[in-house]
Amino acid sequence: QDAFVAFHVDKVLVSKYLKPLQIGELAPDQPSIEPTKNEKLVKDFRELRATVERMGLLEPNQLFFFLLLAHILLLDTAAWLILFYFGTSLLPFAFSLLLLTISQVQASWLQHDLGHLSVFRKAKWNHLLHKFVMCHLIGASAKWWTLLHSQHHAKPNCFHKDPDIDMHPFLFTLGKKFSVELGIKKKKYMPYNHQHKYFFITLPPLLFPTYFHCHTFYIAYTKKYWMDLVWMLTFYIRFFYTYGSLLETKSLLAYYFIFRMLESSWFVWVSQMNHIPMDIDYDKNLDWVSTQLQATCNVEQSLFNDWFTGHLNFQIEHHLFPTMPRHNYWKVAPLVKSLCAKHGLEYQCKPLLTAFADIVHSLKSSGELWHDAYLHK
Repeated sequence: QDAFVAFHVDKVLVSKYLKPLQIGELAPDQPSIEPTKNEKLVKDFRELRATVERMGLLEPNQLFFFLLLAHILLLDTAAWLILFYFGTSLLPFAFSLLLLTISQVQASWLQHDLGHLSVFRKAKWNHLLHKFVMCHLIGASAKWWTLLHSQHHAKPNCFHKDPDIDMHPFLFTLGKKFSVELGIKKKKYMPYNHQHKYFFITLPPLLFPTYFHCHTFYIAYTKKYWMDLVWMLTFYIRFFYTYGSLLETKSLLAYYFIFRMLESSWFVWVSQMNHIPMDIDYDKNLDWVSTQLQATCNVEQSLFNDWFTGHLNFQIEHHLFPTMPRHNYWKVAPLVKSLCAKHGLEYQCKPLLTAFADIVHSLKSSGELWHDAYLHK
């Protein structure tokens, strides 16, 4: 299956784990592709993947990722040194916060690469450095992220299968279909017709310092990810020891909460610009390419956009080839565009600010649909 091929780097190794699960072979007269899937598209995409492999686009550039890690560590160190040398008055306090926020978000993009096994060809090295970046530099569980993010990639924007849209319907109503359904059922957990307004003060600034902060520890504890918990504690020990030596308790807590809010805002706007405005529905059991394309869109390329989004401006290519190193997305993009054009599939690419605005527009549209359905007699 295309999903199996997309997720795994060492296919010989993981294939060994499949043998006990085999229940038989298809009869010769049975089709190998379900009728909900586009057989010609599947064939062409598999040919494209073979081309990608021959071109070496799945091979990582180690220098690229080393420089990413170096600039993250440099910013992390500089954030503390500014307070150490210039004191804790407002200006150095704010500048230190800015540098630490940048370091944390860039670390989030790097852990994303490591979690997708796209930095090293050996999975064990990806897993090891993933724990260092995610657990020690950020303070969250690497296995927690892998558990949730793998589900997102397998069925993006599929209700009940993609944990990234679990905010529906408790905080927001997402997608045209679900908004109407919710209205018809007369369900109202929030004033959804105003969700495009309260979005600004809820999900972006509060996702990390509230929900994620608790959820990562909850999953790590209940799933018994003991090694992750130990690694995570090293972040908190390091942070509160180093910054606690410079800041008073109230200032230290304010510093921590503010940088988490800033980090959260940056992350949410970038991660949701590619998904919330797209189709959100139940799982239709479509082929791999169709499943990914209906749920993702791109943002225009530039040096700033690449850095600012961790190359998630190439969300389409990332979802089709999740183990591809991000520095190669721009190389495969023309091939993906050609495949989409051949099969009449929409390949959306927007300016960065337009992508941000579309989050708000889609929330407003969904809220209005809910409101109309809710008031309809």
